[in-house]
Amino acid sequence: MPVPHPRPLLDVRWIYAEPAALELHRGQEIVGQWPAAEIVPVASHWNIPEVHGDERNVQRWVRIKTEALVLGVKKSLVTRLNGRSADFIAPSTANGCAMACAYCYVPRRKGYSNPVTVFANIDQITKHVARNIAKQGPKTEPNQCDPDAWVYDIGENSDCSVDAMLSDNVRDLCDLFRMSPTAKASFATKYVNRDLLDWDPMGRTRIRFSLMPHETAKVTDIRTSPIAERIAAVNDFVDAGYEVHLNFSPVILTPTWDSDWAELLRQVDDVLSPAAKAQLAAEVIFLTHNEPLHEVNLGWHPKAEDLLWRPDLQEQKVSQNGAVNVRYRSGMKGQLVERFRELVAEHLPSCRIRYAF
Repeated sequence: MPVPHPRPLLDVRWIYAEPAALELHRGQEIVGQWPAAEIVPVASHWNIPEVHGDERNVQRWVRIKTEALVLGVKKSLVTRLNGRSADFIAPSTANGCAMACAYCYVPRRKGYSNPVTVFANIDQITKHVARNIAKQGPKTEPNQCDPDAWVYDIGENSDCSVDAMLSDNVRDLCDLFRMSPTAKASFATKYVNRDLLDWDPMGRTRIRFSLMPHETAKVTDIRTSPIAERIAAVNDFVDAGYEVHLNFSPVILTPTWDSDWAELLRQVDDVLSPAAKAQLAAEVIFLTHNEPLHEVNLGWHPKAEDLLWRPDLQEQKVSQNGAVNVRYRSGMKGQLVERFRELVAEHLPSCRIRYAF
């Protein structure tokens, strides 16, 4: 019996496009990659009834991510202060993702599905970021983001490794930072895109590979690169000129979470080269969830909610943007964070924790 081939991450059949995006060179390049795709004109990339806001799409969650692509123009170009993962959040060059992690926060805003939206006005975005870098001047005081460079997160609402499969937007930004001695690009990823190894970033792009225990990832990290593949890629990306950090996120409490993380950290310690360990740092983020997303997940992946939705362990929290989420209870969470720090110190002592919460 023939072995079935896995469904491709992207098999674009419909491109929902704003007319202004189709007029731009980047928009034309993207459409040219998928000549068989049907072009569906839309007034706004935020308002597509077939894609956003229709609860019937729960049953087509992964199919929409595979077959639909949205092409738009980023109208509000704002660089925001951050201070945790990065000094600044740069304007997004994309929104949404072809992967389907059960805890992803982006569907909380976009409705019942969140395929990739690519913004075609990359020239405006790169010019905006270049002006912001110039405005900052040299970084004179070290902080938890970086001792020397201003760090700009370029992938807040998408996964840049996947975005790079769709257009040159990510490469254009990384090329900008490559020539910016006072700043670095940064993005977290759950996908190993080895095409990025040829970009020669000269240390000005920081990739943060997200990791969690293998068995947990099998349930929650849908359509992503396997954890072992992400770990194995770290050395290659360091050798290719990237700064590579780790993103231990989200930390999800399971009955075996302590031993599972210890095993994972030992694996990382065994695999990473001395060069990778010498520049290593990590951020630790415990799970934050959301009741509307919980209800959506019950419609397409209820098994994940057995891990993510734990009212016996969680409490409500109002986030900085006003959203009501749930997190592990505050008194317990402090102990969990401290225990995680102990696990890292014991099993991956070369890893500096930049922040944990």
